[in-house]
Amino acid sequence: MDFPVDNCSIERTLEIVGEKWTFLVLREAFSGVRRFADMQAGTGAPRQVLSARLSRLVDEGLLRKVPYREPGQRQRDEYRLTDKGRDLYPLLVALMHWGDKYLAGDEGPPVLLTHRDCGAPIELRFRCADGHEVAGPREVTPVPGEGAHLTRA
Repeated sequence: MDFPVDNCSIERTLEIVGEKWTFLVLREAFSGVRRFADMQAGTGAPRQVLSARLSRLVDEGLLRKVPYREPGQRQRDEYRLTDKGRDLYPLLVALMHWGDKYLAGDEGPPVLLTHRDCGAPIELRFRCADGHEVAGPREVTPVPGEGAHLTRA
C-alpha cells in the first residue's frame, strides 16, 4: 500500500510554519516575547513580513491577540501562544538541537536549554506508547491512519 502525497500531515504543517520568518517569530514567542516591536528587534524581520507572519499565525490559531495599552498611547495587541502553538515547541527544540550538532561554530551552541527545576540539559527522545526508546527511522513502521487515502501499488 502506498500513502499518496495529497494527504500528508507534514505538507499541511509546512504550509503553515515552513518559512524562516515564521520559525523566528515562534522562537521569540517561546522566549516570552509578545509585542510587535520586540519581535521585530529579535527576528530582524521587515515590518511587512512580520505583520504578515503574525496575521497568519493568528489566523491558524497558533497565536492569539491580546489588547494592551501603555499610559498615554493607543491600544495595541500582544501575541500569545495558544495550546496549538505551544505544541510546536518540541519541533523548534529538535531543529535547534540539529543545528547545534551540525552547524554550531567551534565555540559550540549559542544557547543551551535547561530544566528550570534542576538545571539539567533538555533532551528530546522518541518513545513508543509502551515506553520503549526508539533510536531512529529504521525502528519505525508507518501504518495507515484513520485519515489515510490508500491506493494499491
